Amino acid sequence: MAKLNKRIYGIAGIGAYMSNWNADFTGRLKTTSTGIVFGSDKALKYSIKRYWVNQGDKVLYYKSYIVQDKGGDKAKLQPKDLTERYQEVFQTELTDKTPSKEVLKNLFSAVDVMNFGATFAVKKQNIGLTGAVQIGQGLNKYEDTNVEIQDILSPFRNANKSDADASSLGKKIVSNEAHYVYPFSVNYNHYDEYISLLDGFEGYTIEAYEKLKEGLLRGATALNTNSKAGCENELALFVTCREGSELFLPQLDSYVEVWKEGSQIIYNLVALEQFLSQFGDDIELIEVFYNPVRIAVKKETNLFAEKNIYTFEQL
Repeated sequence: MAKLNKRIYGIAGIGAYMSNWNADFTGRLKTTSTGIVFGSDKALKYSIKRYWVNQGDKVLYYKSYIVQDKGGDKAKLQPKDLTERYQEVFQTELTDKTPSKEVLKNLFSAVDVMNFGATFAVKKQNIGLTGAVQIGQGLNKYEDTNVEIQDILSPFRNANKSDADASSLGKKIVSNEAHYVYPFSVNYNHYDEYISLLDGFEGYTIEAYEKLKEGLLRGATALNTNSKAGCENELALFVTCREGSELFLPQLDSYVEVWKEGSQIIYNLVALEQFLSQFGDDIELIEVFYNPVRIAVKKETNLFAEKNIYTFEQL
């Protein structure tokens, strides 16, 4: 596995149609204090990690369950704790005497840890890994987003109410349409300090980045839960710096606008294009993937290599 030696920046666009990409604890769309709808980095990371799990990749920070037998009829389904999950994923026992080098080696073999880092504080281990990949908050760039509330009739009465004699009611809250734009960065040298500590470890790898890229292009579309059905990856842009470049870019989502013209969704990348055109000597490649049937990219030059987000073919 070859080490990645190039810094990468980008944006990921998530479309939500009659769905709820990221709810707060009341079930409503997550919003800032000023009322702007947004999706947290955790929502995007979850879609990527679930995609990896379904692909058979090794993922540590993902909920799995155990039936906790407390005797008699008190056995209950519970989420595994971090130690139990570690032992499940790496098929090895974790004890107070397990060497930290062994734990580190195992952690870096998980694709989610290699990309997003880890906080691992169990069994006398206290390991904190800042992720090579950093994802910001995804602000909804679409101004005409409305909240739709659906009443749902349960087929069962509420067993917790002794006087309940009818089926209970619930609610499903979705947006009519929203377009979240996430910024992200890939810092290839974040793990270099561990290269000398672990035999055979090369740092952040090209393979780990390719897994990330695949998740950013497919994870949301593949995530078909009840509330996420209708959410999809609709655009992703990757800025690859030249090897050895000292270019450091800010979050790129602030240079993007989204609106609709008829049924076509317009991603206005003109400001982003103008900003990135200043750094020609430092940038090796800029790729933008999108669904050409539904999405139109507004730009002024041929700075971007345009590709189909489903087929990866050149547009």
